[in-house]
Amino acid sequence: MQKQVLKNYKGLSGVIKIPADKSVSHRAIMFSSLAKGKSLIRNFSKGQDPNSTLKIFQQLGVNISFKASDIVEVDSSGSLNPSSLPLCCDNSGTTMRLISGILAGQKFNSVLTGDESLSKRPMKRIIEPLKAMGANIESDANHAPLKIYGSDLSGIKYSLPIASAQVKSCLLLAGLNADGITTVSEPYLSRNHTELMLKYMGADIEVDGLSVSVKKSFLDAKEITVCGDISSAAYFIVAALIVPGSDIILKNVGLNPTRCGIIEVVEAMGGDIKILEKKEVSGELVGDIRIRYSALKGCRISGDIIPRLIDELPVIAVLATQADGETVVSDAGDLRNKESDRIVTTVSELKKLGANIDEKDDGFVISGKSTLCGGCEVESYNDHRLAMSLYVAGLISQKGISINGFEWAGISFPEFDELFSSLLN
Repeated sequence: MQKQVLKNYKGLSGVIKIPADKSVSHRAIMFSSLAKGKSLIRNFSKGQDPNSTLKIFQQLGVNISFKASDIVEVDSSGSLNPSSLPLCCDNSGTTMRLISGILAGQKFNSVLTGDESLSKRPMKRIIEPLKAMGANIESDANHAPLKIYGSDLSGIKYSLPIASAQVKSCLLLAGLNADGITTVSEPYLSRNHTELMLKYMGADIEVDGLSVSVKKSFLDAKEITVCGDISSAAYFIVAALIVPGSDIILKNVGLNPTRCGIIEVVEAMGGDIKILEKKEVSGELVGDIRIRYSALKGCRISGDIIPRLIDELPVIAVLATQADGETVVSDAGDLRNKESDRIVTTVSELKKLGANIDEKDDGFVISGKSTLCGGCEVESYNDHRLAMSLYVAGLISQKGISINGFEWAGISFPEFDELFSSLLN
């Protein structure tokens, strides 16, 4: 399947509501399934990944039902039941890594599988610390499928070599059902949705700088309203900054400080971006954002900001092609462990369009401002974020582009086409 992206738009204008945050939606289902009683989740994501999580917990015996297209009721006994069939995580690394922590301390055995792409992604980063807690896990050379034998777990102190919200969350979820205290430290602060939601739902959890500790806990059933996904907002932010004449407002965007790296980068580049309103919803900071077309300058992106924008780096590379001077992305080696090697794939596909971009071991270097000629086919590599980033690049390409495998964007972000169409002139 291909998606033709047209060229020479006069600008983006209008107001849209950003769809639900996938990271928060995953956690809302997981944590509500562990809580005894009825929880109501509002604004649940329509993306495939959170729905893969939902189906797995139904398979584990939790009563989960849709009350409306985006309202989910979770009625749980507070405990899970074994499944006679493998638990399929589809393409979702978040699902597999976080659920591994939950299943490791159960009284039953489980098998986690995934699609071809997920089965190639590394799981050693969760397997080793879980085994240190007493987990019994078999894998295919540290890849899925994962056979998890329910075990008695003990808390550990673990320092992450690379800041990772997925690994941190996996260990904290294991710690909910482990004897003693589980403490996870990281070199930089990664997204903290797990810590915020666990606290909101009554877990015995403490945060001390870059360390977070949890004790065995029972969670309280709650009403959770999911904020808009800033990773989804990123494509509209970049498009408005680089398509001449653009002026848009994005409503209901999650503004968690551990996720707002793209806003910091846009400000460093001189982009016209303003937060119009802020409020707290279910423990998360939410607001509206106005973005206008801007003259941009290159900047350096490295260090502790990387975990706060790791998913947005492909579209930030598109942004950098339209900035005067050099933009250098470093300390982002974890991009190689995503749905594709996002360093290789971002560089190769943007080069096809005429971008001046070069690969580094841990990132890339972009020299701008570049004219993106287009008039060619580019590949998504079955990577939803790369597909959507290339769509944004196509908006300013002189001859338009055709994206192979664009359907992967729809799997992750089904509202993407409709929302962009509502803004394009």
